[in-house]
Amino acid sequence: MAIILPLFSALLQSNQSNPIANLAPASKSSNENPYPFISAIPLPEGYARIDAVRNSFGGWLRNISLKKNKTVYLYDGSIKKDQSAQYAVLNISVGNKDLQQCADAIMRLRAEYLYALKRFDEINFKDNNNRNYPFGFPFDRDHFNKYLEKVFSYCGTLSLEKQLHPVKNSNDLQIGDVLIQGGSPGHAMLIVDKAMNKDKKIIYMLAQGYMPAQDIHIVVNPMNTKLSPWYEIGDKTIYTPGWVFLKEHFRRWE
Repeated sequence: MAIILPLFSALLQSNQSNPIANLAPASKSSNENPYPFISAIPLPEGYARIDAVRNSFGGWLRNISLKKNKTVYLYDGSIKKDQSAQYAVLNISVGNKDLQQCADAIMRLRAEYLYALKRFDEINFKDNNNRNYPFGFPFDRDHFNKYLEKVFSYCGTLSLEKQLHPVKNSNDLQIGDVLIQGGSPGHAMLIVDKAMNKDKKIIYMLAQGYMPAQDIHIVVNPMNTKLSPWYEIGDKTIYTPGWVFLKEHFRRWE
């Protein structure tokens, strides 16, 4: 990883090598988002979304509503300076504290899914010392939000990476799988959609939180602007707008 990151940093500094550097700041019109849900984001020609099991995490993620514009705001209400990473912004709370960063955003989405289905006993996260933080009574929204703030304070990329299970075959990625590299800070992203063509070629979409705490957003594909915001399965190295991962970094909840 020590070799890969400097290489990617060099790419980011080159306007000719990195498509992100050539993206002009969004105008008012281009900042509008016409898609109401993740499932409404267009597919490349020849692809179809893979069916999600009823009441599954993947099906729930696809139905998350999107904000009407693409602006990413920080937890304090200010606009994030760099607006080049996002394709769309999820209509999910970021809170008003600098807590919900990358791994926290994923834990938020997982917890929101279980909370929506009233599977309260399954809402549980672990810190780096393997200490459990289960959600308990009362099961109201105010208590839920306070619980998440506690989780965000004690859990992060290192602990979440330990809690999740390695994906043995990256060709079998599922919606809801996590792309994560634990560390300080480390980074984590979430697969929020998946599609396939007649040749069994699979593509997927990634969402992330970042630091400082900010709106969760679907990221562009900086290395393939024609395919963006979709990514292809098969590449050993995954270049995202803010981090470089390897295919060995995919993890799963169960």
